[in-house]
Formats: sequence, C-alpha cells, structure tokens
Amino acid sequence: MSEPQERTEGLTGVLDAIEQAVLAARNMPMSSSVLVSRAELLDLVAQAREVLPDQLTRADQVLADADAARTAAQEDADRILERARAQAAELVAQEAVVTAAQEQAAQLVADAQHTADELRRDADDYCDRRLADFEIDLGKVLAQVQAGRAKLAGRLSTDA
Repeated sequence: MSEPQERTEGLTGVLDAIEQAVLAARNMPMSSSVLVSRAELLDLVAQAREVLPDQLTRADQVLADADAARTAAQEDADRILERARAQAAELVAQEAVVTAAQEQAAQLVADAQHTADELRRDADDYCDRRLADFEIDLGKVLAQVQAGRAKLAGRLSTDA
C-alpha cells in the first residue's frame, strides 16, 4: 500500500499524477497488467473532480470577457456611427460642401463597420481558441477516465 497522494495543482497536475501512478505501478508476473493503489487513484480522480469546476468557471469567465469585449466593440462602433451621422448632418447643412460631406460620412461609416467587424472577429477568435483548449483538456480527462474504468472493469471481472 502506498501513502495517500499529496494534493496536485490544476487538472493537468492531477492527470500527470494519475499517469505517474500507472507508470510506477508494479507489474503482475507474466502479464502486462499492473497493480495500482485503488485509494491513490480514487483520491486523484476526486482531485480532478474538485479542479474541474474551477476550469469550467474560468472558461465561463473567458466567455463572459469575450462577450463584454464584443459588446464594448459594438458600443464603440455605434458611437462612431452616431458621430459620423452628426458630422454628416452638419456638413449637409453647408451647401458648398454637401458632396464632400457625403463622401466623408460614407468613409466614417465604412471605417466604423470595419473596426466593429475586426473587433467582433477577434473576440470570436479568442472565444474559439479558449473553447478549443478546454475541449482538448476535457477530451484528455475523458480518455484517461475511460481507460481507468476499463482497467478497473477488467480487474473487477477477474476478481468475481
């Protein structure tokens, strides 16, 4: 029996500890199976479960931050558009510069739309990268948990 595992930091740390426990386990004679401490692995799985809500909370925060950035970008774009409209209305009032005012207003609107589109794309890109990282982490955890359960199931069926 090994001593209880000391607490690891983060989901990756817990997964590393599980991997180390399997790698360090004693081999069964004339078999590719190994003996692992059930208590140690269950403790590590419990740690993973404790860490996972923190990871989900951080992912939610990333999404909230990206949404706030998108909202701020839209508000900036709306302010820019409103300023452009106000400037265009003033210029229209001046007969000598009507044509120039219309061109400038159109350019301001196009620039504002371009800026808003870039900010929206950047926010969506950031969200997608964070979600992809989270998806990879969850996939690794799922694969390791499934592998651990399969080993336990095999051992349980041979114990019965």
